[in-house]
Amino acid sequence: MAKSRAGWQPGQLRSMREAHGLTLEGAGERLREVARAAGLTVPAANFQTLWQHEQGEVYPGPHYRRAYCLLYRATEPELGFRKALPGEQTQLRLTPSKVEPLGDHVLAVERAVLQIAPGNADSNGQEVQQRIIDAWRRRHTGGDPNQPTLLMVGGLAGSGKSEFSRFISRLTGWPVLDKDPITRPLVERLLVEMGSDPNDRHSPVYREKVRPLEYQCLLETAYANVDCSISTVLTAPFVAEVSDERWMRRLINRCEARGVTVAVIWIQCDLETMHEYISFRSAARDSWKLQNWDEYAATIDPELRPVVPHLVVDNRLGTAISLTDQVRQVFGTVFA
Repeated sequence: MAKSRAGWQPGQLRSMREAHGLTLEGAGERLREVARAAGLTVPAANFQTLWQHEQGEVYPGPHYRRAYCLLYRATEPELGFRKALPGEQTQLRLTPSKVEPLGDHVLAVERAVLQIAPGNADSNGQEVQQRIIDAWRRRHTGGDPNQPTLLMVGGLAGSGKSEFSRFISRLTGWPVLDKDPITRPLVERLLVEMGSDPNDRHSPVYREKVRPLEYQCLLETAYANVDCSISTVLTAPFVAEVSDERWMRRLINRCEARGVTVAVIWIQCDLETMHEYISFRSAARDSWKLQNWDEYAATIDPELRPVVPHLVVDNRLGTAISLTDQVRQVFGTVFA
């Protein structure tokens, strides 16, 4: 039998399939179609795999769970994958996508954007939420009442930063600047030239010699957009940066001097989910973390928060990413 998972009730997955009138073969075919459309990877997804999930022999991986949620228009707690987090909305009532982006579509966007919650008393969550919603509306109705925004999305490795940033970008039309694809070729070549492993992300060589340059490249790229007053989603771990008030104030002051507002969003996640995400993506740069997980986990603080006013997206157990999947699917071409 599979490793026991807290709150896992495999029988609910079978009940949901039967309620939709699907055989195992039919559900597998639909699951592959949904996953393909959403850009998810579900190896095989044949009736044997689905049967193992429903019998509790194999706990579905992250992309399988996301695909199931999209297929059945349901949340993970509804499908029995886990218990609901305190205060988590477990039922979604969304509408078909072949209508104008008004009414229920606005409500669907607002429901997803409400995942961005104040991280401390100084944060103005409603203002940032409204900026995102206004930007989405602007793509269809024209006009933007707000100043340009630099939306800084940070979080520990495997917390779901990139997925959430892409979701915001699709809503607003704001470009995403993601540290890894922007700097990885330079970082890997530099590490090799310095006699280190190209996938090193933990040694003093990387932390002291390479990482500062990596983040400098990312920030200079962001400033190019800031100087042009272009709203931008900027994403990287930012673990050291959000803990350094002087660093954060320099960023905020430079942007505000150019009429650009900085909004900081921190993606909260739990160690088990981060380990699952990192294992699933199988990136070479994560090899040391996976091989030395206990040692790595001892160096990070899942409760870390930025020292400046910020907002929090609770992605423990993948809750926020699952919800953004639902909205992407419902909106279809209207959302894209």
